[in-house]
Amino acid sequence: MLEVSTPTALARHYLQVRKWTETICRPLQKEDYVVQPVEDVSPPKWHLGHTTWFFETLILKRFLAGYSEYDTMFNYVFNSYYESLGTRVIRTDRGNLSRPTVEEIYKYRSYVDSAMEQLLSQPLPAEAETLITLGCQHEQQHQELLWTDIKYILGHNPLFPPYNLEAPPPPQAPAKQSFISMKEGVYETGFEGEGFCYDNELNRHKVYLQPYAIADRLVTNGDYLAFMEAGGYKEFSYWHAEGWDWVKRTQVNCPLYWHQENGQWMHYTLQGVVPVAPDEFLAHISFYEAAAYAAWKGMRLPTEFEWEAASHLFGWGRRWEWTESAYLPYPGFERVAGAVGEYNGKFMVNQKVLRGASDFTPEGHSRHTYRNFFHPHLRWQLTGIRLAKTLKP
Repeated sequence: MLEVSTPTALARHYLQVRKWTETICRPLQKEDYVVQPVEDVSPPKWHLGHTTWFFETLILKRFLAGYSEYDTMFNYVFNSYYESLGTRVIRTDRGNLSRPTVEEIYKYRSYVDSAMEQLLSQPLPAEAETLITLGCQHEQQHQELLWTDIKYILGHNPLFPPYNLEAPPPPQAPAKQSFISMKEGVYETGFEGEGFCYDNELNRHKVYLQPYAIADRLVTNGDYLAFMEAGGYKEFSYWHAEGWDWVKRTQVNCPLYWHQENGQWMHYTLQGVVPVAPDEFLAHISFYEAAAYAAWKGMRLPTEFEWEAASHLFGWGRRWEWTESAYLPYPGFERVAGAVGEYNGKFMVNQKVLRGASDFTPEGHSRHTYRNFFHPHLRWQLTGIRLAKTLKP
């Protein structure tokens, strides 16, 4: 394990984050590191290299005197979407990179960690500390993506190999679902206080909400199975037009990873293929499916502002929760100059906001103002449903 000469909180956090990424990858075989089944799923070795490139490019090159790049071609290989930092391998081709090898990428991580050890042992300007904190948060985002990408890679292998047979099963949901009533009025939303937040959580502002009620727990597998058995995937009236087109085009009729064996619904988990447990929280559904289920129930999804206003009244963090809200900037949002300004702002179009966190989110990474975002058809993340309904004034 990397040692640093000054045991600052930032240095300790950096070490913990970097070690955890490699721990996630430990059960993999070398062949697993390279696979890219679809565009949205990146090979694990690319995650290992990209998160390292972030520290090298945005921090070490600027703040560590005399730093020498590990390999000048790695900027082309591991740049994700930062137009201001040059050309890059297109996203769909990440799985075609047999080189650099897995061994070489781990050497790259060690090289950058040694340089970061040197940087973290000396006084740092405030801007460097801010960027190192962002780099750690960025790597934690990729840790969650690593879990879900690994699950997609193994879950689409016809052998359905388990990732870890010893992982504990997910918790059971409370049997009864209740609704929390929220009064009409003005609420404040957005981040405030000390500590880290992303720029898309700023600025804190007021929103006016009509009276509504929101479920105190997420939808379960059993809840959703009732929708399926009632013909939910066959009745167009529950679906947005775009969602219904998606159903017809993809022929989808169940959540991702579900399939039937001898009349029994099974699904792939990191422990392998197991029966679908009715009392577990539903996961791996698109916004289209979430909205259709809510319509079938005679309800709707909450807006992100309704979710945040009520979030202290219910438990959250087991699944990313689809909201009805489009991913848009808050009032007064401004992109900062340079590569960091590309982090969130340029994605504020054609996406839906998800709130909360998931079982794969690193501890301490999320908060009730955190705004995740994905295109409405995507479902390889641990995405779930919390219902809401409008109340009469």
